[in-house]
Amino acid sequence: MRALLNVAIALPLVWAITLTAPALAQTFSSGSSGADGAFTPTTNTTLTLPANGVFNFTTISIPSGVIVRFTRNAANTPVTLLATASVTIAGTLEVSATNGGNVVDGTFLGSNAGAGGPGGFDGGSGANGVAAAIGGTGLGPGGGGPGAGAGYAAAGGGVSPTGMPGAPYGNAELLPLIGGSGGGGGDAALGTTSAGGGGGGGAILIASSGTITLTGTINARGGSGGGGNNPGGGGSGGAIRLVATTINGANGTLDVRGGSGNSGIGIGSGGGSVGRLRVEAYTNSAVLNVNAIAPSVALPSAVALANGPTLTITAIGGVVTPAAPTASFSMPDITLPAAIANPVTLTLTGTNIPPGTTVIVVVNGQTGGSIAVSTTLSGTMASTRATAAVTIPTNRPCVVSASATFTPVTAGIAPVTIAVAQRDVVDSEPR
Repeated sequence: MRALLNVAIALPLVWAITLTAPALAQTFSSGSSGADGAFTPTTNTTLTLPANGVFNFTTISIPSGVIVRFTRNAANTPVTLLATASVTIAGTLEVSATNGGNVVDGTFLGSNAGAGGPGGFDGGSGANGVAAAIGGTGLGPGGGGPGAGAGYAAAGGGVSPTGMPGAPYGNAELLPLIGGSGGGGGDAALGTTSAGGGGGGGAILIASSGTITLTGTINARGGSGGGGNNPGGGGSGGAIRLVATTINGANGTLDVRGGSGNSGIGIGSGGGSVGRLRVEAYTNSAVLNVNAIAPSVALPSAVALANGPTLTITAIGGVVTPAAPTASFSMPDITLPAAIANPVTLTLTGTNIPPGTTVIVVVNGQTGGSIAVSTTLSGTMASTRATAAVTIPTNRPCVVSASATFTPVTAGIAPVTIAVAQRDVVDSEPR
């Protein structure tokens, strides 16, 4: 039976927001230093994200017809645009993911996964029948299993016999800010390379001490799964958060739709979940076109969590992980000696995470699905530690990642899922 499930909703919604703070007029401070000056592109522009992903502008003005894109940094942080004064977006800000590659005849040993947008996660590679007949699981806390869609605000779609859809994660406040997860790659037999999963949509925060006027478009869409007889799953949509003293504008668009699945002969793939939207201002008269999900609306809050939580993989099999991993299958961050036998010990450290929090460690092969184990952090709020025993594939590189869900110390913030800042690609010497 052929089936295709796509949880992304294509019907546009119009969301009129009227939110005014009581009593005396209040103002919000973005915290921008203004060090990067005014950002006023007149032609299509691609900005390379700094190491922390944060730009400190005075003003931002993107005219109609101009598209601004971003190149991911090594840590793959979200995009943060801070401004001391007005922000006007009549053009387009783009942090969407890319689609997974289509099914091809023959054996392809590289990755055909869709790339996540800045702050989002890559899709899983399609299987080639050599290293494995099962596709790769999408990366991220809501990564879709082989052929399944990624989760975020909701669960992903899934019809693959070997892959479960990705689970929901994150919170309405978008604190901390995190992007969408990748869809799973398709399964394949020898002689065919199946389709890759779509990447997860990126994450962007725009904060202004003055007014944000939005008449243009901000896209943080998930990538679609590649097509063919063994299709890939769709990546989930990303995250958009706007914070300002005043937000206005008519017919601006915020798009965090998930990527679609695809149909094949006898089997289909799952679509990615919709992402998340957050709009915060003391005075808000914006009329927004939103796709798939209405925004969460509130008065301004902190740009980022005070004493933000971190979760870091510090060593795998006794090999210390690099401070700035490349997370590239073609250039592994660490190589385990052949003498190290499975399972290997993985060491984690955390800051500003409650002791007793459960951490999920996932080992994602480039193909061949994934393996997940859990462990518990111990120590103090300022410094926690845990170890886990994990099995590392010996015939292909893999990505090792970790995530934790907990209630932060900041009052009024819902339980959150944070993803490890380091995602290490591990390979093994021939055995």
